[in-house]
Amino acid sequence: MRTLKKRPSRRRFLQALAALGLASTFQPVRAQFQPNPRFVANPFSLGVASGYPLPAGFMLWTRLAPVPEAPGGGMGPEVVPVRWEVARDEKFAHIVASGIAYAGPDWAHSVHVEVTGLEPSRPYWYRFRVGAAASPVGRARTAPAFAGKPDKLRFALASCQQYEQGYFGAYRAIAADDLDLVAFVGDYIYESSWGRDHVRKHSAGEPHTLDDYRARYALYKGDPDLQAAHASCAWLFTWDDHEVENDYAADRSENVDHPEWFLARRAAAYKAYYEHQPLRREMVPFGPHAKLYTRVSFGNLANFHVIDDRQYRSPQVCPRAGRGGSNVIDVSECAELTDPKRTMLGADQERWLEAGLKASRTKWNVLTQQTTLAQLDQKPGPGRQAWTDGWDGYPAARTKLVDFLADNKIANPLIIGGDVHMFFANDIKRDFANPASETVASEIVGTSITSQGRPQASVDKVMPDNPHIHYADSRYRGYVRVEATQSRIVSELRGMDDVAKRDATCTTIASFIVEDGRPGPRKA
Repeated sequence: MRTLKKRPSRRRFLQALAALGLASTFQPVRAQFQPNPRFVANPFSLGVASGYPLPAGFMLWTRLAPVPEAPGGGMGPEVVPVRWEVARDEKFAHIVASGIAYAGPDWAHSVHVEVTGLEPSRPYWYRFRVGAAASPVGRARTAPAFAGKPDKLRFALASCQQYEQGYFGAYRAIAADDLDLVAFVGDYIYESSWGRDHVRKHSAGEPHTLDDYRARYALYKGDPDLQAAHASCAWLFTWDDHEVENDYAADRSENVDHPEWFLARRAAAYKAYYEHQPLRREMVPFGPHAKLYTRVSFGNLANFHVIDDRQYRSPQVCPRAGRGGSNVIDVSECAELTDPKRTMLGADQERWLEAGLKASRTKWNVLTQQTTLAQLDQKPGPGRQAWTDGWDGYPAARTKLVDFLADNKIANPLIIGGDVHMFFANDIKRDFANPASETVASEIVGTSITSQGRPQASVDKVMPDNPHIHYADSRYRGYVRVEATQSRIVSELRGMDDVAKRDATCTTIASFIVEDGRPGPRKA
């Protein structure tokens, strides 16, 4: 007899929504229109941002928060008109698009503008005005025309920025790199305090309510280096676990909370996430659900297939006693690990990804996702150990994806990820147990912006058991700077000398090249 999974109770879910400050999701705040607002401080304290470039435009974002640490950012129950402007030049002598957006309390006075009608493949400058206040100026470049043939694309890969563990100096380097794009692949905030030798502190304990998550984003968004990187170019986003709770999987909490309560917490986290990023309208959350996966193309050069591997996944197998979430397991002792029904992406997203990859006609297909796709055997010598929160915890789903890439001869798949707080350059093998197996794709994993990594000595011990891994370095915090051309991709692994210093310098630690038609990164 088949056992049916118990569905969360609607009544208990709505009670949890109210307890976590989300009643206004269904009963909007009564707000007065305020055409001439006055502010006690700069309402643009959280900066500006752009995202998701198209040939004719991009998304713009800001949030009015004159007192960012206060509930509601220091704004009252009022709707405020915000003027936005896009110009061909930094001095705004030639404004080509403008309009009014209305910032209200239901969405924390955030502003999301979908700009259209621009020319492809050129830079634009943008700003906001409200009352007598003007925002900083941001810059974004439109994507090439869909039939265009751009010579190159320059982007950064970034992830994992634990506020307490370091300063965001890597973003100062990113802002100076003159990039077309930043691909951010998860852990924009951290809900928890952990690690050693903190250089600054979260302003409150772990967030659970909507106001809690709003305050955590306001804290991170106040960082000047992060603001500079946002203002320098457009971003793409996917999330990982810490935007909600460590190691969550779909409706399963690491702390084994009741699903109704946890989904209400997830709804609070997802709403705050949308309120603080330049996300497309289609990504607006409905309670605990948000469609974040999407696709962004740059002429015939590159397709970014942006994946969500957190919201739809099966729970991690063989957890520690009394816990949910990840574990490091001996693969021979966990029969559930290889269950072919277990999924990382969910059936709908899998179908979307496969259809988009098959239809893609670009030179490069960049799978923009959270973690490491390549197998990492964590046990030196005989036997194999796997960490269950990454793709190693979902081997059947990984095999299905890799086989699809190989069987359908997808052009130049490049996997990019983060999560593990270290640099990797990997061959994606058809069969990781056989070093002579076909190399199907290339993988570059970026280290963390600040989040602390594992000891390098423990990494070095397992490298002989992972011959498909060409490079693994956990010593540095930083990012990856990537240049894609019609003939190759060059990835520069950029490391900070010390994220405990505000004025830390950034240098290239190693570089890897992937050539058109030749999967597998090789050291430059």
